[in-house]
Amino acid sequence: MSESDAEPSQWMPQGFAELIDPGEHGIIFWGWAPQRLILDHSAVGGFVTHCGWNSVLEAISAGVPLVTWPRHGDQFYNEKLILEVLKIGVSVGAMFSASKVEVRSEVINGEKIAEGIDRVMGDDEEAKVIRKKAVDLRGKAMSAIEKRGSSYDDLEQLITELMALRNTASV
Repeated sequence: MSESDAEPSQWMPQGFAELIDPGEHGIIFWGWAPQRLILDHSAVGGFVTHCGWNSVLEAISAGVPLVTWPRHGDQFYNEKLILEVLKIGVSVGAMFSASKVEVRSEVINGEKIAEGIDRVMGDDEEAKVIRKKAVDLRGKAMSAIEKRGSSYDDLEQLITELMALRNTASV
């Protein structure tokens, strides 16, 4: 049974669900959540992410700064892109794949996560620069998918080439 199949009481801290009053404090999604819609909401000021590629693209498209917490494989490379190239996030300090955590005694505690959140949502200059870069990147992402944008044109070219191939291929 995966964590998502388990009863919430098996993985959620005791008493946590009772702290959430949907009318006042928030909402808990049991199972799948509409992440893209959530990230697009004006109340979202940052996103703690495992750095999976879809999550990264959705956050960029929403203009949301990231607090990175990679767990496995390519997520560490995606984190490097976020932190060192795009400069739209901060790290909680994960250094090893989750399967190595027990061996290396690495623990990402609540303090480290809170520090990361404060670094993207705070009032200092670092946070302001990160948020501005995230919003600027959102604009570039939106331009790319508009008519005559780079992604739009590339997809149009791919479709044209595939149709030409289909028309010349003998079945």
